Amino acid sequence: MKPSRTRSTATAATAVLAVLALATACNRSGADSVGSGGGKPAIGIDLPRSDSDFWNSYAQYLKKDIKSDGVNALPLSNSQNDVTKLVANVQVFQNTGAKAVVMAPQDTGAVASTLDALAAKKIPVVSVDTRPDKGDVYMVVRADNRAYGTKACEFLGKQLGGKGKVAELQGALDSINGRDRSEAFAECMKTKFPQIKVFELPTDWKGDVASAKLQSLLAQHPDLNGVYMQAGGVFLQPTLSLLEQKGLLKPAGQKGHVSIVSNDGIPQEFDAIR
Repeated sequence: MKPSRTRSTATAATAVLAVLALATACNRSGADSVGSGGGKPAIGIDLPRSDSDFWNSYAQYLKKDIKSDGVNALPLSNSQNDVTKLVANVQVFQNTGAKAVVMAPQDTGAVASTLDALAAKKIPVVSVDTRPDKGDVYMVVRADNRAYGTKACEFLGKQLGGKGKVAELQGALDSINGRDRSEAFAECMKTKFPQIKVFELPTDWKGDVASAKLQSLLAQHPDLNGVYMQAGGVFLQPTLSLLEQKGLLKPAGQKGHVSIVSNDGIPQEFDAIR
């Protein structure tokens, strides 16, 4: 197993393949190119944020694959989890001759007008990791987020023997990913493990918010048995630090152990498992 080349690697690699497909489609349509891409159509790529180990890993592999595959990419932009910046970055891509755009909208409900504008100009879009709630895209590259929620539920349910208390550190609920994971987790718990009490803690994918809410929950329920982190890239370190501070970071099998399940597959998560 190579833990550093996990979900972020697969996402980046698939995104580059999608970019190559877009470039081929643009070439077939006779679109002109810009920049120094050797006649290849220019591709605009927006990174969604840089406050998560998952997205930093994605960016690293994306840049590597762009170079090795010879993609004519315009200078990468970063919208920093701000839909207004995403809209502005996309406008820059249009102004500098982008024939296709790759993005990862974090607020999946607020990007529809941008997609409509791109569609009107016949600029295809690849959406990475998230699926816009509305608007046409050429391709969606994302994991099965409902499976994340269901499998996390099944793992914790079995670890706890069907009884106990679980904190769920939810992502942003204005994101399709956060909603999918939360809904699937809730449905599974209600159906399969009705004697487990779930405390839903919305965090907007922010580690400091997750830590603060978990600390408040532990003050009321020190007998917490499990934690489901919807994104280890932002939740892992603050969660482990808090549990260690409270004396709750105990080995599996030992009395008082808190079972933890996490989504992302970043190196730090594999280190924590080891």
